[in-house]
Amino acid sequence: MKYSVIAPSTNTSVQPEYDDFRPHGVTNHFCRIPIPDSSVTDDDSFMVMLNNIRNATMDSVDVAMTMDPGCLIMGMSAETFWDGASGAERLYKKMLERTGGVPVIMGSTAVEAAIAAYGNIRKIGIVTPYAPIGDRNVRKFFEDLGFEVVNLIGLKSPSPMKIAHETPRTLKRAAQDVSEGADAVIQCGTNLAFAKVAGIAEFWLEKPVIAINTATYWHALRSMGIHDKIAGYGRLLEEF
Repeated sequence: MKYSVIAPSTNTSVQPEYDDFRPHGVTNHFCRIPIPDSSVTDDDSFMVMLNNIRNATMDSVDVAMTMDPGCLIMGMSAETFWDGASGAERLYKKMLERTGGVPVIMGSTAVEAAIAAYGNIRKIGIVTPYAPIGDRNVRKFFEDLGFEVVNLIGLKSPSPMKIAHETPRTLKRAAQDVSEGADAVIQCGTNLAFAKVAGIAEFWLEKPVIAINTATYWHALRSMGIHDKIAGYGRLLEEF
């Protein structure tokens, strides 16, 4: 299986985490969405960053498709949650049209599939690196699906590149804080290096902790009929 992966050029977490998840016989081929590492201090500057990604995404998809992948993975997060469940559905159809019908895996719908795999999850706590406008769209997506968002922490990372600089201790504390009263913890924002933290956190929180990169790659594998089990990143890749 050849996966094409598109991710912002500022993202340094998706590629190493996806490569850690990769079974024998599967290859990941990255195409970068070129954006500047713009400062993010409020909702307006967050939208500047998001529009930079939007303006360059489809050209990156076209480049990614030239290696004839079996599937395209969107290694990006905020856009896949934007405008809730209906926005995610519109984006999925737009992407599928662009790939000419080659399967497309998105973070938002991958997390939805991961929640369904665990089962018995209605109340969730969410961790993101976003400004408030990003958090509102993430919340809308899950509420559109009928989940109750009991806690949400947006880390307000100061730039798209510096999302990856949030420390494991910061991520651990955020996961612990949003877990109170929740059936599961959900992490959004593909440049947060959360996959290993999630695997550890499931043990000490004793509830599902779903990292978006883990969920997205898991969904890509299972959607393409690949059922290898990968240890070290939580129950999702180990059991489902």
